[in-house]
Amino acid sequence: MNDWPEGWSGGDRGNRYGNGGAGAQPESARVMRQVRRGPAAPPQGAGVPPQPSYVNGQGYGDYTDARGSGYDSGYNTGQVYGGGDPGGPGGGPGGPGSAVTRGPRPAPNWRRRIKWTAITVATVLVVTSVSTYFWADSKLRREVDLSKVIDRPEAGDGTNYLIVGSDSREGMSAAEKKELHTGSAEGKRTDSMMILHVGSNGDTLVSLPRDSDVEIPSFVGSESGKIYKGTGRHVKLNAAYAEDGPELLVRTVEFNTNLRIDHYVEIGFAGFAKIVDAVGGVEITIDKAFKDKYSGADFQAGKQKLNGEEALAFVRTRHAFAASDLERTKNQQKFLAALAHEVATPTTVLNPFKLYPTLGAGLDSLIVDKDMGLYDLGSMFFAMKGVNGGDGTSMNMPISGSTGGNLVWDKAKVKQLVSELNNDEKVTVSGN
Repeated sequence: MNDWPEGWSGGDRGNRYGNGGAGAQPESARVMRQVRRGPAAPPQGAGVPPQPSYVNGQGYGDYTDARGSGYDSGYNTGQVYGGGDPGGPGGGPGGPGSAVTRGPRPAPNWRRRIKWTAITVATVLVVTSVSTYFWADSKLRREVDLSKVIDRPEAGDGTNYLIVGSDSREGMSAAEKKELHTGSAEGKRTDSMMILHVGSNGDTLVSLPRDSDVEIPSFVGSESGKIYKGTGRHVKLNAAYAEDGPELLVRTVEFNTNLRIDHYVEIGFAGFAKIVDAVGGVEITIDKAFKDKYSGADFQAGKQKLNGEEALAFVRTRHAFAASDLERTKNQQKFLAALAHEVATPTTVLNPFKLYPTLGAGLDSLIVDKDMGLYDLGSMFFAMKGVNGGDGTSMNMPISGSTGGNLVWDKAKVKQLVSELNNDEKVTVSGN
C-alpha cells in the first residue's frame, strides 16, 4: 500500500533527502504524520511547498506555507514526539513518563527546634509548679489563730517559729497505736517544743524542755473568748498546751521569754512516722546504745537508718536517760534536723515519686497558724537543714536548777539569748 499522500507518487518526489535521494534539502517533516500540524497535502499537480531549512546551523526552522500559516517543526523545542503543554499529559516536568528531578532536602532548622522545645518544657514546668503549689497550699491545716494571743512582745529581726511535737493519736487505728507504742490516752499533750530563729546571722534552734517551770499569764480562752486573769500560777510548760491548746502555749512562751512567736507548726505521732517513711527513712548516728520499753526503743550505737516507727521511738524516749527531758530534747533536735535535711535534698525535691508522698504525708498532719504559707514552711525546713549541716546553732534553753521537779531557766542567760535573737545577732549563749 502506498502511504504517501495523494499526488505524491514516487516519480514526483524528485530529489529528496533520504530514501536514496541525493538532494541537499532534508525531507519535509510533513511526511511524518505524528507531527503534521498544517492543512492536508496539496492535490495532484500542485506546487511542492518549500522544505524547512536549518536555522543558524542549530536545527530545523519554522515552516511557512504559501498561505502564510506556519508551524514549528518541533525539532527546535524538543517536542517532536509527545508535544503539548509542558505541564500537561505527555510532556514537561511532572507529566506521565517524565523523570522528575527534586532538589536536595533542606537542612533542619535546629535553632527553631531548640527554641520551641525549650518553650514547651518551660510551659510544662510552670504549669506543674503552679498546680503543685495550689495543691500543697490547700492541704495545710491552718487551725491556729495567733490574733487571739494578747499582750504580745514587739517583733524583732528575723522570724521565730514555735515547733511542737504532740502526742496526738488523731486518725490512728488500734493496731497503729500498738505498733508505734503510743498508748491510747485521750486528748493531746506536747512531747517536744522548740523555737527556731531564722535570721541573717545564722539560724538557731532552741529546745524548750517540757518540764520547764513557767508562769501562766492572763489569756483569752481560744474557744470561749473569755479573759482569764493571771494568778502567778507556775506549771510545767506542757501543761499550758493541755489547758487551752496552741494559743495559750504561744502566750505562755512569749510571756516567759519576751520573744515574739511569728509562726506555729505542730505535728502528731502518726504524721511524724509517715513523713519519715515517705522519704525512705532517715540516717542518723546514735552515740550510745539504749533501750526503753515505754517508747519501744532498742538501738545500738553507730550510724543507722531509722524508719517511721523507729524514729518515733527515738524522739520519744526519756526513761532510758538520767537527765530524761534534757537528753530527749537533744535527740529530738538531732533527728528533726536530719529529717529536714532529708526532706530538702534534691533527691526528694526533684523526684516526684518521693516529693508528692512526702508532701502528702506532711501537709495532711501539720497544723499551722492562719498566716503560715508554703514559703514560710519551706524556709523553716531549709533553716533546720542548715542547723544540721553546721551553719547554725542548736541548744537547750539555759537551765539554772530545778524546783518541785520543774526545770528552772537561767534568767540572765535567757535574757541575753532573747536579746541576741531579737537583734538577729550571732548567738553566744550556751545552753544545757
